[in-house]
Amino acid sequence: MLARIGVSKLEDLYSDVPSQFLHKGAYALPEALSEQEIRDYFASLEAMNARLKVFVGQGAYDHYTPSVIPYLCSRSEFLTAYTPYQCEISQGTLRYIFEYQSMMCELTGLDVSNASMYDGPTAAAEAMKMAIACTRKKTRVLLSATLLPNVIAVVKTYAKFHGVEIGMLKADGGQTSLEALEAELAKDDVAGVIVPSVNRYGIVEDHSGFADAIHEEKGILVEYCDPSALAVVKTPAEWDADVAVGDGQPLGLPICYGGPYVGFMTVKKEHMRKMPGRIVGQTVDKQGRRVFVLTLQAREQHIKREKATSNICSNESLMALWATIYLSLMGPEGMKQVNKLSADGAHYLKAELLKTGKFEDVFPDKPFLKEFVLKYKGSGLKERLEKAGYFAALETEEGYVSFCVTEKRSKEDIDRLVAIVKEG
Repeated sequence: MLARIGVSKLEDLYSDVPSQFLHKGAYALPEALSEQEIRDYFASLEAMNARLKVFVGQGAYDHYTPSVIPYLCSRSEFLTAYTPYQCEISQGTLRYIFEYQSMMCELTGLDVSNASMYDGPTAAAEAMKMAIACTRKKTRVLLSATLLPNVIAVVKTYAKFHGVEIGMLKADGGQTSLEALEAELAKDDVAGVIVPSVNRYGIVEDHSGFADAIHEEKGILVEYCDPSALAVVKTPAEWDADVAVGDGQPLGLPICYGGPYVGFMTVKKEHMRKMPGRIVGQTVDKQGRRVFVLTLQAREQHIKREKATSNICSNESLMALWATIYLSLMGPEGMKQVNKLSADGAHYLKAELLKTGKFEDVFPDKPFLKEFVLKYKGSGLKERLEKAGYFAALETEEGYVSFCVTEKRSKEDIDRLVAIVKEG
């Protein structure tokens, strides 16, 4: 192999590396261990991790994962399946992607879904690029200041390297300001606007008048959504949004050291040719049987890279399958129940925290579902709760503390958290 590539010894492979960065001497490798010893060793490392009860959201939500989901997703035909370009041998993969798309369309109310994006923030960034492609002569995309900070940061990064100008829409009373939007639209250069359905403060936003104002100026409205919440709040279609994006993590994907996530995107039919990511379509074969294929492939990497709408190849379809099984198990009533339990717990926690006299209600009249922010009249709350086994009271950029309750948190969990706050 060395002769084939034209070098005489192994060290020649590292000739470009400065000598001070090359390891010299013997490697400190441990003695060989048996399989049981290896298992015990890693179990001891795992035992060092703190097990905290999660009372924080901010884009990653600790919803219950039915045990059948990891069982099914770990089957080899799903876990090791790769790209489904050969439809003749990929009907299983193509079918569950099609079902995923169908369910995302049902949740958002829009016409076409892709499958899928890397995560929510990059899906929002792709929607920003879509807005420019759909409007052509417009040069600017507006972001609501009430979007999650990581979403804003990722969109700005994409915008910088694609030459897109970003404008910010200020908040008014904890939600995106319609007055600020109308002022920016009057400049006649806005291609699109990205606003959250449920924002960084946990507030369910009212977007009355947004779509009319944006469409009058030939722009597109993008809603950033929590897909779990869409079971009970107004859908993007009901707000007349053109595009819906977000992260599928709340659909039963466990929170695990920052991943994995799965971004989603659904659009009105007239925008589907500008949408990145794969789209699976349904057709019939020569015998009239229902079959599935990748469709609109001319948008993808099959054509010249610079002409492609999408260069997203390593698809997140395993996580799309995870979300599909979750939605299939829960059904519409199950999704409503998840939101009811979460909302009941969150409203109870907020009321009990305010009773302690240690908090100020920042947005007292705004509707919220499972997440809210308060102003804490002290310091060090997050650290005290963490020592007691709770991940809660995450500080925001504005100096608030954020709480979130899902159906996994019991009344006893909530009462114990409040008791710790009282002790402080």
